[in-house]
This record gives sequence, structure tokens and C-alpha cells, in this order.
Amino acid sequence: MATDFETVIDTIRQVATLDELNGHILSLRDHFGVAHVIYHSVNSTGQQYAALTYSDDWVKRYLDQDYARVDPVVQGCYRRFHAVDWKRLDWTGKPQRAFLSEALDAGVGNQGYSIPIRGPNGQFALFTVSDTQTDASWEKFSERYTRELILAAHFLNQKALEIERGSDKVEVATLSPREIDALTLLAMGLSRAQAADSLSISEHTLRVYIESARHKLGAMNTTHAVARALARGLLVV
Repeated sequence: MATDFETVIDTIRQVATLDELNGHILSLRDHFGVAHVIYHSVNSTGQQYAALTYSDDWVKRYLDQDYARVDPVVQGCYRRFHAVDWKRLDWTGKPQRAFLSEALDAGVGNQGYSIPIRGPNGQFALFTVSDTQTDASWEKFSERYTRELILAAHFLNQKALEIERGSDKVEVATLSPREIDALTLLAMGLSRAQAADSLSISEHTLRVYIESARHKLGAMNTTHAVARALARGLLVV
């Protein structure tokens, strides 16, 4: 790793403009050691924002050809709530195969991992990393970094929303990284025992984080806390 993950996230938290945020995409790319990192958001009014490391030529080609219509990543993730490896998407159609060929020629990479994000007021965003690796090395990468990728997606989206709202943003409860970790894993369907094991903490410690988050969110129980956190765009699942 080129940089510590917490350092990268702390730096993202401090940016004040979308241009600055775009620049810090590079730090995420370097941290994960991949060819590309992409964040794309569409809010409820159709306004879009993208921060990415693809070449300008590929971005122009993608937009000119309206490839979002056939891109299995966009189409597949729009129907999903969970992170997905590109190998699990449907690339069998002729338009999809042609698109994949162009994407490979443009240096997008043969491997990818995408995280769909549904924020407040109908916002939809997509956080993606891609690279040129073997299936075996990519599987190891996914096992090592899935948790950090989900957290990076959350913090990047949270910062983008904060910048977009400006002085009109709605104040919401601020959860600690560990509280977000705990609720995110529960939202993904893990049991408390599994969530605690994933975070390398005891179930007692996990309960402390959950109860703290529940109190901040004004929730009646854990399920209510997860629901409120999701509705406010605090979690990525």
C-alpha cells in the first residue's frame, strides 16, 4: 500500500470542492494499487458528477456513444444493492461484447469491482475499481480490500453530497467509522457474530457500537437504526 487507508479517508473528509475531491481519486487509486478508480453520481434532478482516472478519450467515447445503455456494470448495478464483481455480470450479448472490446482497448481493465450507492432523495452513485490482473490475483485483491472499498465508497459519496448541499445541507447524525462498519455489515445481512468476526472485535464491543449508533440516530432498535442510516445515505450496501 502506498498510503494508509485512514490517512486517505481523513484527507477526503477535509476537501471543500468537487475539483479537490476529483484530485483525491488518485490517492485512492494509489492506495488500492489498481489501474482505475471511478465515482459517478446522479442526483434526483438528474445532475451528474464524476471523479475518475479513465483517459479523456475513453470518457468522450463513452458519452458520445451513450454506452451507459449497454454497459453491464451500469445496468447491472442499477438493479443491485450489493457490491458486485464484474465477472458476475452478463457480458454475453453482442452489444456488450463489442463494448467490452472497446473498453479493454481503452485500458479500462479486464477485472472490476463496483459498489452501487443509494443516497437520500433518490440519489444513485457508483464506485468502481478496475485493473488488469489474473482471476487468481483479483480474487485475492477482493478478499483483502472489500471492506475498505465499501467504506471508501461511503466516505466519497458522503463528501460529494456534503459539497453539493453546501450551506443548505441537512444536518444528520454523525456516526463514527466503527459505528458505520457495524451497521453496514448488519445491513448486508451478516449476523452479529459474523459482523464481529469480520471487524476482529468481540460481540460485546460490536453491541457497544450498535447501541451508540442507535442512540445517535434516535432509533428504537437495531433494525430501525439500520433503516434510518440507509435512508440518510450514511451506509453503502
